[in-house]
Amino acid sequence: MSCGKVIPHTPLAVDFWQVRKCTGARLFFLSHMHSDHTAGLSSTWSDRPIYCSPITASLLRLKLQVKEKWIHPLELGEPHLLPLDDIGKETLTVTLIDANHCPGAVMFLFEGYFGTILYTGDFRYTPSMLREPCFQTNTAIDVLYLDDTNCDPNRTLPTRQRATQQIKEIIRSHPHHAVVIGLYALGKESLLLELALEFKTWVEVSVERMETLRALELPDVFTTEPGAGRIRAVKQWEICSAALREWNREQPTLAILPTSRPLVSFHPDVYVVPFSDHSSYQELEDFVAALRPASVVPLLASHLPGGLAALLPSRKRHEVLVPESVRNYMLGQPEQRRLDSSACARLHRRHVQQLPPRGVIFDSPGQACSPDAVRSDCLQLLEEEMNTDSSEDDSDCILVDFSKNISPDRSRKAAGDPWRLDIIRTASDETVSEFGQLSHSSSSCVEMKNSTTTKRPFESEAQMKAVRQNGHRPPRSHSSPSDGDNVSQHRGVGQNDPEEESSSSSERRRSRLEQLEIGLLKNLPFSKEDMNPRGLLPRSFVLRHPLTPQSKTTSVIVFS
Repeated sequence: MSCGKVIPHTPLAVDFWQVRKCTGARLFFLSHMHSDHTAGLSSTWSDRPIYCSPITASLLRLKLQVKEKWIHPLELGEPHLLPLDDIGKETLTVTLIDANHCPGAVMFLFEGYFGTILYTGDFRYTPSMLREPCFQTNTAIDVLYLDDTNCDPNRTLPTRQRATQQIKEIIRSHPHHAVVIGLYALGKESLLLELALEFKTWVEVSVERMETLRALELPDVFTTEPGAGRIRAVKQWEICSAALREWNREQPTLAILPTSRPLVSFHPDVYVVPFSDHSSYQELEDFVAALRPASVVPLLASHLPGGLAALLPSRKRHEVLVPESVRNYMLGQPEQRRLDSSACARLHRRHVQQLPPRGVIFDSPGQACSPDAVRSDCLQLLEEEMNTDSSEDDSDCILVDFSKNISPDRSRKAAGDPWRLDIIRTASDETVSEFGQLSHSSSSCVEMKNSTTTKRPFESEAQMKAVRQNGHRPPRSHSSPSDGDNVSQHRGVGQNDPEEESSSSSERRRSRLEQLEIGLLKNLPFSKEDMNPRGLLPRSFVLRHPLTPQSKTTSVIVFS
């Protein structure tokens, strides 16, 4: 699911980069640089302008390497006039407001023939936002696109100031410990800065994060020198039991995860602090009650909770009439994309190998990504898991996300094993490789079935019964007839028929395939209980079973 939106009845798109799905969009806006808001945006972007804050513009050049000609930074707090057609008849006014989320994150206030639209993107509400000049003019909001990441009436979140004080107390209570803080690639830089000033220490970061921090022009409290400071910032997924054991070998270490996700730590050295860059439900109520928009569109959910919907006034939004010039602008094509037939033919004849676009590098907490991004992340995670050489102890579960519905097997829970990992008997790589080669070379489709056995020509029912009982076919007797023997009776000795050779080769392949099938199926001890549904495991519960370099077998792992 994309976190962006195409504004209906307008040529505007915010955080939405799938051009083929928004052919009428001509002006694109980027609220901030988290990956779920840049999915589809890459270095190959062209033909349409991107409007964003100056900080986001710097990160857009640095990280995604979008061409300079398409990036249009706009200063915050000032109204900017933008054209809505190609003849200068219709315009809109857009004002950028600090979203209090991550560096460069902004809200967009659009004003035009469509009325007044406020697009929050990801934001953390504070009452000071209402003192912005654009809100002081008593402007009525017709549509509010609202960040509903934490829109749960049953959850409360402290302010970031209180969460920061909690982190400071944890560090003070461990005066002789090094501190590791798990963060996303962008966000919470102000927390690191405040901790550095409070404890008068350098904050150690990776070279990649240092590149981002320099682009943000933050105070000089960060270093890439190992061991130079007491506090070290790492990616969230780097905090695991194996890493903690390694860190504690060098010196006592504690890990802190500042996040709004409902995580519970089961490790004595890992602390989860509810530090959120998204508004709590109570803050969303205060924000909606203060603005009183005519309608609210949640950015993630399909509908609003009843408590927020009850805050909306009874007034209705006026019908939007799209001016003819804007309608023509949305239906037309930019001049630089118009190609005559000869140019199109030349492009079709050419085979140009395009460079792969730069991927998205910033993650956003607690939000869903587009399906393409999810598939890409899964493939990357699978590749990393396949290439990782570690023990099973390295994947110990130290965090549980209670926002997920997990239903372990009650009968196994009593035995102290809430999740069972069945390691099935292994088949050698040589067998699997041989089976694959035979399958590809065979001209017929082979189905692996345990309950049926294919009967060969001239094979008696007694032989078939023996095959089912023993799992393999008895060797053929020299005196028993075969198709090859029958055919040879009608041909002269020494006469080689191509059809006979092909048939014999195909028969040998089939025979070998059937033997391999039976051998593999005998090693799969499935039972009826194993087929019962057990529910889905969250990604944090998936235990790795990597192959060691010395292993020559392929393991089949089944969760039940």
